[in-house]
Amino acid sequence: MREYIDGAALRDMILCAYDALEENEQAINELNVFPVPDGDTGANMRLTLGSAATDLRQTTPVTTVTDTAARVASALLRGARGNSGVILSLLFRGLSKGLKGLETASADDYARAMTSGVEAAYKAVMKPAEGTILTVSRLAAEAAVAKAEESSYIEEVIFAALESAKTALEQTVEQNPVLKKAGVVDAGGYGYVLMLEAMLGWLEGRVKVSDGHGAARAKADFAAIADEDIKFTYCTEFIVRRGNKKSADLLRAYLGNIGDSIVLVDEDNIIKVHVHTNVPGKVLTQALTYGALITVKVENMREQHTSLEEKQAAPAPEQPEADPHAIPDPVPAEKAVGTVCVCAGDGLEELFRQLGADGIVSGGQTMNPATEDILRAVNLTPAETVFVFPNNKNIIMAAEQCVPMTTKKVVVIPSRTVCQGISAMMRLSPDMSAQELEAEFNDALSTVHTIQITYAARDSEFDGHSIKAGEYLTLMDGQLVGSFADTAALVSGLDPAIAELTPEFVTVYYGQDVAEADAQSFSDALAGKLPDAETSLIRGGQPVYYYMISVE
Repeated sequence: MREYIDGAALRDMILCAYDALEENEQAINELNVFPVPDGDTGANMRLTLGSAATDLRQTTPVTTVTDTAARVASALLRGARGNSGVILSLLFRGLSKGLKGLETASADDYARAMTSGVEAAYKAVMKPAEGTILTVSRLAAEAAVAKAEESSYIEEVIFAALESAKTALEQTVEQNPVLKKAGVVDAGGYGYVLMLEAMLGWLEGRVKVSDGHGAARAKADFAAIADEDIKFTYCTEFIVRRGNKKSADLLRAYLGNIGDSIVLVDEDNIIKVHVHTNVPGKVLTQALTYGALITVKVENMREQHTSLEEKQAAPAPEQPEADPHAIPDPVPAEKAVGTVCVCAGDGLEELFRQLGADGIVSGGQTMNPATEDILRAVNLTPAETVFVFPNNKNIIMAAEQCVPMTTKKVVVIPSRTVCQGISAMMRLSPDMSAQELEAEFNDALSTVHTIQITYAARDSEFDGHSIKAGEYLTLMDGQLVGSFADTAALVSGLDPAIAELTPEFVTVYYGQDVAEADAQSFSDALAGKLPDAETSLIRGGQPVYYYMISVE
């Protein structure tokens, strides 16, 4: 067993932790309390740690734990996504601080560095909630420190941390009222346990670092591949949202007759497909018999082959190595105040620009932007003070990480929904000072109720509600209203939620999967429920949510 680890060992431990998150991403996602197709926790933890894994795999391994930990902390700070990702980055930032100045780390060094990580995470979270990844990591660190007092072996210290983390994870269902209602453990805590298991597995020789999906050669020889070796021309990938229960095996068999390299994943109410074929049109036509297409990508592999072959044959110009994580320097200020808004959907982007947004960061549910994405937009805003509207509760912490990373003054307005962000941006005035605007923006958030309508990603039971996959899932201000089989039942089901509201304005933003005529019918039905309010219909073009409704 080991009494010390060096930088190379820490690197491999972290890469194994990343592999565990990648392998179990969907399992972590499915612990989300509501069956909303957001994929937040697993995806965000994987993408966040993935920023470090990419850095570690692409650079020369270093020998000191100080340098490895610092490299990981820096990558995670830039790549943090969502609350779970930000907390993960904070845990590693504190770990890096605890290992600073060390060439190797003893069991005691590593245990105390884990504690430093927990302290950093708790310090950064305004209202730390028990029954989360914070609780699991704290109790794991405490167990590690206690074990290090009696053992000098790192394996035994990590084992003690893991056992404590597992126990703490099981208790999260009782500590968090929302988790208790849903009968699940905390998703972030589960991801943290998986990471510890993988790190211990590497120390014990049971787990090996993957090749990072790399090829056998560092660089493929495209000239060695003859054009005639490419049997099928088009690489076709798509995701279809199920509209029926037709067997995916029929689609798999169909694809086998007209293509190869087939990967078909049938997950709940979506089907993901990758296939090489000469008739992508027929493939997509067949896919439409299962439901609506969500994403489509078709690439001509012969053209790609020719282009790559020519590029490889040409002498490469000498250029300095580009930093893939480079953030532009802050541009000079041309005005006192600027704004950056996060949203997804071309209609919403255009609306925010019309309201005066200087920068738009693409993202939201299912695709939380990284801290570096937000920081890039902040630095490119020509203003002294930049207000950031996250417009999603899971992006607020990532936005807040930008504050110390730029010379501009960054003020994060904690908008939890796009509807809140739009309402706040409507108060933007060039005649107001930054201080006055901050007060106006925050006041606007309290005047808006947000109703979000999406689809249930899986069957679920929550707080007395029986939810079936594919039904319309409705949330109001983040709380579950119910799930409904059709829009008529949906409109009727909104009655309890809106009964006590007396709004002046109701705005319905319809998504990319909703036809205008259907949206108009839905808006008219809703207006009938709120006859004293002025109801407007706007195309948002947003993914995931069929409708987002602002009630003011």
